[in-house]
Amino acid sequence: MATMQAVQIKRYGGIDELEQVEIERPEPAADQVLIKVHAIGINPVDYKVRSGMVAFFDEAAFPVVLGWDVAGTIAAVGANVAQWQVGDAVYGMVNFPTPAGAYAEYVLAPASEVAAKPASLSFEAAAAVPLVALTAWQAFDLVGLQAGDRALIHAAAGGVGHVAVQLAKLRGAHVIATASARNEGFVRELGVDQYVDYTAAPFEQQIEPVDVVFDTVGGEVQARSYAVLKPHAGLVTIVGSPPEDLAAAHAGKSLSHLVQANQAQLAAIAQLIDSQQLRIEVEHVFGFAELAAAHERMQSNRVRGKIVVKVI
Repeated sequence: MATMQAVQIKRYGGIDELEQVEIERPEPAADQVLIKVHAIGINPVDYKVRSGMVAFFDEAAFPVVLGWDVAGTIAAVGANVAQWQVGDAVYGMVNFPTPAGAYAEYVLAPASEVAAKPASLSFEAAAAVPLVALTAWQAFDLVGLQAGDRALIHAAAGGVGHVAVQLAKLRGAHVIATASARNEGFVRELGVDQYVDYTAAPFEQQIEPVDVVFDTVGGEVQARSYAVLKPHAGLVTIVGSPPEDLAAAHAGKSLSHLVQANQAQLAAIAQLIDSQQLRIEVEHVFGFAELAAAHERMQSNRVRGKIVVKVI
């Protein structure tokens, strides 16, 4: 029986629930591929699921190997898979929201959920891309962002935020971005039209009305965003759901979005990266034995860009 190293949790809880174990290496079903994992992208959803803040798994599912963002090479293909060959370099957001499984030396994935790795990126950088880029891409599709729209993007220096700024600019939007003072230079490098230091004064006092709000923060930031929305404009959030009273009072769209795997979008994103139209910021690369430290850093909510874990 072939085995592999993996990091699993036996229950929801703190960082100390992450445990490295040796488990059986899986074999692909007919429509699956087996990926030899080179690197894993770490996202806020990782620690939120581990802690139970987001309960994707019921008690019967444990122990669970977490992780969704992955870059690696094809190690085996299922009987019905013609698109991929052993040795192909791929990346993707796989098995989201369940069964997860990327915190391992190998992970099974539907063949339709991976795309060719951007040729210009290392495996570490490629692993940082899928969830955040798909999230922003799909959120803008959902809310109908168009050229000429004024778009407010919250937490623009974060994982989703820094990609969202660039994708909104590529769609021809006028981009207004909130970030702390320490990230002003980074956010301006991304090409924002207006930088807003949310620590200097309430952001709603610094911004003229906008057509789209992309909320990656939630809570009071989400609620206060209605103050800057034009009539019939749209707010899309990836954190919780818009407050019912504010959504009802606003004549436009109030939308909640949960990202989905999409091979065609991943391929288009890879083309943008390889043509140097989209930049991915990786703040730090941890080793596989440092997954707990990666969770700790992500929980700080002060990450610029992305956190990555190198497996091999």
